[in-house]
Amino acid sequence: MTPVELSRTVLRAMRHAVDAGELSVAVPVEAGSVRVERPRPGGCGDFATNVALQIAGAAGRSPRYVAEVLSPRLAAEPGIAGVDITGPGFLNITLAGARADAVVREIRERGGCYGHVHPDTGAVAQIHVPREIRAAVLADSARRILRSQGVLVRVTCEDAPDPAWSDALDALGVRIDAYGRPPEPLPTLRPVPAAATSPTGPTSLTGPAPLRLGRDATRWALLHPAPHDHPRITPEQGGDEHLVQRESNPLFRVRYAHARSRALTRNAAELGFDARPGDTTDTTSPAGPAGQTGPVALLDALGDYPATLASAGRHRAPDRLARQLVVIADAFLAFQSAPQGAVLPLGDEKPSAAHRARLALAEAAGTVLAGGLSLLGISAPEFL
Repeated sequence: MTPVELSRTVLRAMRHAVDAGELSVAVPVEAGSVRVERPRPGGCGDFATNVALQIAGAAGRSPRYVAEVLSPRLAAEPGIAGVDITGPGFLNITLAGARADAVVREIRERGGCYGHVHPDTGAVAQIHVPREIRAAVLADSARRILRSQGVLVRVTCEDAPDPAWSDALDALGVRIDAYGRPPEPLPTLRPVPAAATSPTGPTSLTGPAPLRLGRDATRWALLHPAPHDHPRITPEQGGDEHLVQRESNPLFRVRYAHARSRALTRNAAELGFDARPGDTTDTTSPAGPAGQTGPVALLDALGDYPATLASAGRHRAPDRLARQLVVIADAFLAFQSAPQGAVLPLGDEKPSAAHRARLALAEAAGTVLAGGLSLLGISAPEFL
């Protein structure tokens, strides 16, 4: 069960409590209005939500009372093993079954659509941008992400195109649906422009200048920084760092992690075994990011992906997705390189259930990385 699905489950429990007369409060329609995240220090379980604190005022009840009303209804939902109340009214949710097995099976079942919303929600969005390369690329990726969340999207641009502009958009895989000033002013997506240097100072890139890095590196350079940060495109800005194949380059780490996951599948086939989901949590593994064990850090990163995808679409912020891909890649690389958690058998060791489960987790990471890169309009090569 993903954070987005848990949000919907919490909303369902709220509706049942309202219908039963236990609470009197307006129930939000969108799952994104209920925040579900990893427990903070002092919490427990797999996920936590502060929804009781959010609605207590409107319900005219204390947060603790609201939490006590929602707790048994949540605990009765399929896939939830138990709910604990901590602090003033935090709901800490423990999922049923092996967490690794559940996350990996869901990714294997949904493939590149893991974290996507089906069917379409019926929502419609329009993204309006100035005629500037970075704004157009950001809008294109925001469109892809919003479509993954069931939203129909139209991208429009203020100024009419010229041949150089159209060629640049084609090379970067960007689609603009219409040009011109709208009859009514629209909120306009205006990230800090990508700038090149000229004899008279910085200039906004409105033509093919960024393409010296190639499509993938250019899109990453424009999307990975937050919209209010300056992207690095030119050599003077350090733009060539997006092309180097070393750990300092986040794009390389993400694509290398994907290629490495595919290599593990090929190597396992040569050794005569394949992936089978299972509980891969291994407390003897070396620590991964944030001091967690390798499998736990990777499972956390994969489990957070759907919520990050929803947030990136809601805020028109592809940089959130790009940063989450880096988190997944780093967690995967730490996981697969841990001696005590090796994906492939060592020496004369025979493939075990643990190896098959680790391989399934590695393949799941590769699937999510490929799906995330595609939403950024970036390729995910199997050989690097």
